[in-house]
Amino acid sequence: MTAHRLEARYLDMTPTLPGLIVELARASAQGTGESRRHANGPLTLAYRAADGMAYKYGFQDLSARMIDRMRAAALKAEDPLLVAAVAYVRTETFFATRDLETATGALVRAADTLREAGPTGVPGIAADGALHMRAAVVNGRAGRSDSAWNHLAEARRAAARVRDGVYFGTVFGLSSVGIHDLAVATELKESGTAVERAGSWTPPVRRPAERRSHYYIELAGAQLDIGLHEDFCRSVELAREIAPQHTLEHPGARSLVKLVQSHPRPSANALALADWAHVL
Repeated sequence: MTAHRLEARYLDMTPTLPGLIVELARASAQGTGESRRHANGPLTLAYRAADGMAYKYGFQDLSARMIDRMRAAALKAEDPLLVAAVAYVRTETFFATRDLETATGALVRAADTLREAGPTGVPGIAADGALHMRAAVVNGRAGRSDSAWNHLAEARRAAARVRDGVYFGTVFGLSSVGIHDLAVATELKESGTAVERAGSWTPPVRRPAERRSHYYIELAGAQLDIGLHEDFCRSVELAREIAPQHTLEHPGARSLVKLVQSHPRPSANALALADWAHVL
């Protein structure tokens, strides 16, 4: 399920995910000791897959419910790395309510708690780096430039110590930090800087489709902001080629296509994208 989520194959999860959650929840409820902890690890990740679908398709109340269930399962698994992964995901709830101050505090506390748990090796370094990476975006959205870039610098230091990979359902590594470098710049409304940086770097094809497509959606927003309409179209097209389900349902892509469609003289490419996104 984690692989399907990261590759943005949401519809492939639909037939089996509900039954998987039921079976893992039953194993958790009926288990004791080690068997209970063992069931709650994959249960946490199954709830995360369900949250991924709910959040992407705009069901924010359901997403919040899945995150609550995810957190409860992670605590039962007694794994600080899973708890840190939940803290990373839980930021979605604060994005939805625009409570960025609470989001920042929660991420910092999660990082502190992880460090207090003691050495956890490479996965622990990745978990700590991912929390800083997320905090960078939150601070960028709040307009706190120094804090945003400082958190991203912490994430980059952590990424230099681990390999690009998936750690407890979260993608982390130097390429992920590179993707978030663009995200922070766009959150801070530094569109020119974002486009300039993107001109010398693209996410490696081996990175999960969901994250790569998000990069091009962010880039499209920056390009549109400075009037590069055809570049914008190409970036959305790239996002669509990489992960069509993710791009179609991403609110950023849909709203950006609406903006181009309202242009006095939209290009044929812009109109085609608007038609594909069902916003004509």
